[in-house]
Amino acid sequence: MESGKTTTVDPNTLTFKLSENVTVQKVMFKNKFGVEVVGHMYLSKDIDTSKKYPAIVIGTPYGGVKEQGAGIYGQNLAQRGFVTLAFDESYNGESKGEPRHISSPDLFVEDFSAAVDFIGTRDFVDREKIGAIGICGSGGFSVTAAQVDPRIKAVATASMYDISAMFRDGFGKTLTDEQRDAMLVQMAEQRWTDFENGTPFVPEGFPRTPADSIPEGLDPVMSEFFEYYAMKRGFHINAEASFTATSGMSFMNFPLMNYIKSISPRPLLFIIGENAHSRYYSEDAYEMAAEPKELYIVPGARHIDLYDGGDNDYIPFDKLEGFFKEYLK
Repeated sequence: MESGKTTTVDPNTLTFKLSENVTVQKVMFKNKFGVEVVGHMYLSKDIDTSKKYPAIVIGTPYGGVKEQGAGIYGQNLAQRGFVTLAFDESYNGESKGEPRHISSPDLFVEDFSAAVDFIGTRDFVDREKIGAIGICGSGGFSVTAAQVDPRIKAVATASMYDISAMFRDGFGKTLTDEQRDAMLVQMAEQRWTDFENGTPFVPEGFPRTPADSIPEGLDPVMSEFFEYYAMKRGFHINAEASFTATSGMSFMNFPLMNYIKSISPRPLLFIIGENAHSRYYSEDAYEMAAEPKELYIVPGARHIDLYDGGDNDYIPFDKLEGFFKEYLK
């Protein structure tokens, strides 16, 4: 498929039921590094392509793919009057790039701007009304993209993770200087091994067939991710949720959101679950950000419940619709 072209999407490749009220097209476009990014563009079935509509680009959870949670956000907001584009990050999912499963803050931030390039050049999109949604790790990438790309007029995050902070500080900010130094030594040594082997090492990810139960002995955070990525709830063959072993070096050297204040007066909405292990990332970002900003807490929700809504429709689509309609006008 050539860049800029569209093809149909097989609904059976999605982890959710495709709504009869939308159409979805597979699209491909290049980022500034020349990597071809693949996305799914959702349109309301009653769209009038002679008119112009607001648009939203949507990033996946860290390790996820567009056929999962990002697509759920895409189709729901398409039904509410937006043109939406859920995309796979470079080197992952259906997006191109070799070697596979590289994780790069610079590339993943750039992918948001590349998605804006594509969506803003559709005849039926008002390029002055483009917003972004980042889920989990892409929450941090979407905010970082908005720091330097003023075409992104409003940003909402859901269960945001700051992946750079995760690598540099450890979960819960528990990583000591000695532990960090040891990790860097290990990754540096791995680079020699990768060079000699001619390909980078990718640690084993989640199982490649859906599991029936969560293995005993997993900590609560990993148990939660296993429930989504490795079981029928969110399993997708392209979502291994594993990256090259040396990817962390880039994140330790590339702080995200250092200039979050500069996004103002464009708005930020941070959505977190009341019981999310990750909520402190959004709370910290909220404190650093300038107005207008809002921290929205979903009662009872965990981290992964904002990926797909869980059993209680936790994703606050009314809130997202109101936010983007207010600021993309």
